[in-house]
Amino acid sequence: MRLIDSHSHFDVADFDADRAEVLARAQAAGVAAQVVPAVQAATWPTLKAVCEAHPGLHAAYGLHPMYLPAHRPEHLAALPGWIERERPVAVGECGLDFHVEGLDADTQRHYFVRQLEIARDFGLPVILHARRAVEETIATLRRIGGLRGVVHSFSGSQEQARQLWQLGFHLGIGGPVTYERAQRLRRLVAAMPLDQLLLETDSPDQPDAGWRGRRNEPARLRDVLRVVAALRGESEERIAEATTANTARLFGLPG
Repeated sequence: MRLIDSHSHFDVADFDADRAEVLARAQAAGVAAQVVPAVQAATWPTLKAVCEAHPGLHAAYGLHPMYLPAHRPEHLAALPGWIERERPVAVGECGLDFHVEGLDADTQRHYFVRQLEIARDFGLPVILHARRAVEETIATLRRIGGLRGVVHSFSGSQEQARQLWQLGFHLGIGGPVTYERAQRLRRLVAAMPLDQLLLETDSPDQPDAGWRGRRNEPARLRDVLRVVAALRGESEERIAEATTANTARLFGLPG
């Protein structure tokens, strides 16, 4: 069984002490590759180094809305050069977050729209964060046009999922689906088109129900897979095959 973690922050300091061991556990669990999105310009060099040092790690570069206080206009201006030089698999993580207090909405929109334009110009998919902002995210994607990608850790409605699918976007599903209280998300995952589904961990964040309170890691993708398969009444092998193909196709990775 071969899996791809479509969203892992494997470059962060949480993994500095035992990165090789974490990677070995992931590989033993069948997680053959990871897409590793950036969050701020200061971490781009580290992300580059980590992905170059470990086969199967694929970088994306972007500016995350939750790190808005760290972003500067020159970071946005530098992004096309990084993409041209480093050839990442996507632009991101970018998006909108209207949940965290103190993040100016208009400034978020400025960084978001420009990153979407950059992704469109380079023909790259985008990795999107949309918290309490799914409706505006959809409207913005529709306005910019010519985009594809994934809304990671999706928490919207079935109608919003349908609109995103029509726009060429996948949904990233991770640890939250393993919690029994997440009934709306579970119903969505049970009914959504399999071609729209990507699996993720968001390591080191969003651990699954069996790992709550602990540092998440890519090997835990197997637990997400198990729950998704049970919710859909399909075999783990079928879900693994489909989601790996979906992720590889979206990001241009080996199948």
